[in-house]
Amino acid sequence: MARIGLVLVLGVVISIMAVSMYMYAENKINIIEVNSGDKVKVGPVEYTITFEGTHKGDKETMPENTFVHIGIVAKNISEERTSMSEDQFYIIEDKTKYEAVYGEFSSKDLLSEWLEPDKAIEKTTQFDIPFDEEKQYNVIIRPQKDQASVDTAVVCITNCEQ
Repeated sequence: MARIGLVLVLGVVISIMAVSMYMYAENKINIIEVNSGDKVKVGPVEYTITFEGTHKGDKETMPENTFVHIGIVAKNISEERTSMSEDQFYIIEDKTKYEAVYGEFSSKDLLSEWLEPDKAIEKTTQFDIPFDEEKQYNVIIRPQKDQASVDTAVVCITNCEQ
């Protein structure tokens, strides 16, 4: 009788461990590192990020530091419509998170967009950061919550190692 109890307890413990390992593997963040101009898939969207330079804003939107301007080509590679917004993109520099700034600098400035299946769009956004031409900067791309993806892209935009 004691052996049956021991076998049951061991079976339950092993089952719980197996389920825990499966859940960990399913929810572990998958970090994908690429350089500017390379394609990277985050969730159902394929992105190409390029460094477009720096600027000082306009009369309505002036940065505290310098605007680092990026180009974004996003293609929905799924069968369903999905969204993209400026909240998905940010730069981390010296443990500070810099979020994208919407400034209406052009008709391509990203705020929020719907991506239709198998269609690509071109957008731009910028980050207000203390820019140093000698430093390496990386744009982080996170999926939208409704995209149910564990992928996170790190795109080097300046001074990248080849």
